[in-house]
Amino acid sequence: MIHHPRGGREGAVAVILARAGSKGVPGKNIACVGGKPCIAWTIEAAQRSELVSETLVSTDDRVAREIAVAMGARVVDRPSALASDSATVDDAVRHAVGVEGGPPVVVLYANVPVRPADLIDRAVAMLMGTGSDSVQSYCPVGKHHPWWTVRVDGEDAGGTQGGVVRAWEGDVLYHGVYRRQELPRAFVPDGGVTAVTRRALFQRVPGVRSGPHAFLGVDRRAVLTGEGDVVDIDSRIDLLVADAILREPRDAEAHSLIAGQR
Repeated sequence: MIHHPRGGREGAVAVILARAGSKGVPGKNIACVGGKPCIAWTIEAAQRSELVSETLVSTDDRVAREIAVAMGARVVDRPSALASDSATVDDAVRHAVGVEGGPPVVVLYANVPVRPADLIDRAVAMLMGTGSDSVQSYCPVGKHHPWWTVRVDGEDAGGTQGGVVRAWEGDVLYHGVYRRQELPRAFVPDGGVTAVTRRALFQRVPGVRSGPHAFLGVDRRAVLTGEGDVVDIDSRIDLLVADAILREPRDAEAHSLIAGQR
């Protein structure tokens, strides 16, 4: 199923990554979240995007493959070498799109069922409008701020025996800041979306330092999300939070119907 952006222009290609292996939450990509398989939320988000013209699902999981086919996405069978714990995201995405030339690529994760409805289009629009190499979504770190990070020396393997607390950097613990409101704004990539040019994806941008994020190019931009706007399922708690968020509208509707019958 191909979805053409408004104006008839060739849109971006969305690549949804859905490998079978997961140690933190086994089977998380196909787990039921908010009443449907987790991956289904991401497929729907890509298909609803006004700036995405094709949705691919790169997977080695049989069930994820069946879900993708049923929803009209094109499946790219991922070889085992690109589905291991050590395989890189960009290798899998390059395998999925195949060729260096073509429209921008939107990288999405099947284990992110919660993201703002306009997030994909915001990222693609910024990528095309700025001429940058890549755009990622970032959210505020909140109370888990790097200035409040510490080192604990001498703790045991189980983490039950406290050691000596030292500042993560410098000599002043917590940078001398004890009120959250006084912390400088800091952001962390939240996994909601990554939009990237083919030139950057295939590492054809000059001046890029080698490393796991070289495929993001030199000119990297950010679209910002709010706290809780994106839920990336990496733990059992994340799964429960995402399920609660996605069921909330239906719960509210049910409560209003019950209240109206009283």
